Amino acid sequence: MNPSTQPESLHIVCPHCDAVNRLPAARLGQQPSCGKCQKDLFGGQAVELASARFLKHIERNDIPVLVDFWAPWCGPCRSMAPAYALAAQQLEPRFRVVKVNTEAAQDIGARFAIRSIPTLALFRNGREVARQAGAMDAANIMAWARDKARLA
Repeated sequence: MNPSTQPESLHIVCPHCDAVNRLPAARLGQQPSCGKCQKDLFGGQAVELASARFLKHIERNDIPVLVDFWAPWCGPCRSMAPAYALAAQQLEPRFRVVKVNTEAAQDIGARFAIRSIPTLALFRNGREVARQAGAMDAANIMAWARDKARLA
């Protein structure tokens, strides 16, 4: 997000209790905690989401949401998992980083027409703005996400 266009406050969905928190933008990088459950809003790791929780995160977060659509039986998905975890550490708190197991959340996979896995998708204000199929290393995941978020 361009600092000159950054709003004064942001809505951030808690990865633990799914409460929507209103956070001054200047506090984003200061280890903010949830007003409801008091847990950290950012843990530097991907959040596992399914169904209604997933929709709330992509629709209510004011920061870009990077999603890894994967499945446990997928070899490339398993090989990309450590790279995605490393990328999550670097991308938060400017991004919400999540994972969706398409085997467990088939409704989400169908709704977003996930045809191959792993697939990364970037959401902004509730809509998908970019998609990339195939495994990537951490540096490419971060570069791709940052580039697409700038263009959105």
